[in-house]
Amino acid sequence: MKKIIVIILLLVFIVTPYFLYEYNINVNNSPRNDQQIQFEVKRGEGVKQISNNLFDQGLIRSKFFFELYIWLNHLDNKLQAGIYNLKRSANIKEIAQILSTGDVINREKEIKIIEGWNIKDIDKYLKDNHIIKDDSFLTIASRPVSQWNFSFERPSFLEDVPPGANLEGFLFPDTYRIYNNASAEDIVFKMLSNFDKKVNSQMRADILKQGKSLYEIIILASIIEKEVRSEEDMKIVSGIFWNRLKRGQPLESCATLAYVLGINKKQYTKRDTEIDSPYNTYRYSGLPPGPICNPSLKAIRAAIYPVYTDYNYFLTSFVDGKTIFSRTYQEHLKNKAKYLK
Repeated sequence: MKKIIVIILLLVFIVTPYFLYEYNINVNNSPRNDQQIQFEVKRGEGVKQISNNLFDQGLIRSKFFFELYIWLNHLDNKLQAGIYNLKRSANIKEIAQILSTGDVINREKEIKIIEGWNIKDIDKYLKDNHIIKDDSFLTIASRPVSQWNFSFERPSFLEDVPPGANLEGFLFPDTYRIYNNASAEDIVFKMLSNFDKKVNSQMRADILKQGKSLYEIIILASIIEKEVRSEEDMKIVSGIFWNRLKRGQPLESCATLAYVLGINKKQYTKRDTEIDSPYNTYRYSGLPPGPICNPSLKAIRAAIYPVYTDYNYFLTSFVDGKTIFSRTYQEHLKNKAKYLK
């Protein structure tokens, strides 16, 4: 008789927890409620945090049994970051299955970084489109490269940038696919990786053969990007600018004035050209201290492979955006009167 009682008690202690476990992981949370709500698993969140969030949003009845199910089924390293649609009627097993297979809503999104945008323009775009909610992008993109603090290795093409230089000019403009929960660092990594791929080894070797640095090329390319539209015109303007640099003549680029003043004007006044800034290429000869934007590949190619002509001046027509070239200053003045009305 005692043996029978002991056996029964053992069965109770063994079977009861099993049935309790099975019940809690299979019972529907809200059987009559098929409402779907969005649930986010953020990068770096562990099982306990996810369990707390599920419980707080009323998606599970028991944090203990959710965590137990995860541990017993070795799913703790399979829970994936992302945004999910979860039914309030789902049970623990169903929720764990969804979170561990990464069945997210629109896991990726597309962003388009426009040629000629500077760091502040990119930051505004990311904020306006609710991609990055804080100042993290502007903060890390503006940080001097010498103070590298990313989780990924510094690209080799940044080795020759001067002290104090930031990532301006190297955030390659393009269309990117990013995860919904992508961080500012994730986006910067994609842009730098793209730059590394697009500005290839042959282009870099050609820069060295010319006795120039990549940083000098990117500075000039950023000015060219803002001055003219077509790659053909960019190459001619590049030739004009390189000739001016060889002669020690100021570049006299209106694009640099726009950068200094923070405003685009049809024509800049004499007072504008006298503003004291190292980026004012009317007042100071040579290249400015750094890029004024993030140039396109065609602008970079133009800076590397200029076309030298007998043109000395150029302007962009307000009528159709075409580049008007001239050989003499007198001819340039006539073109200004004709095309800059």
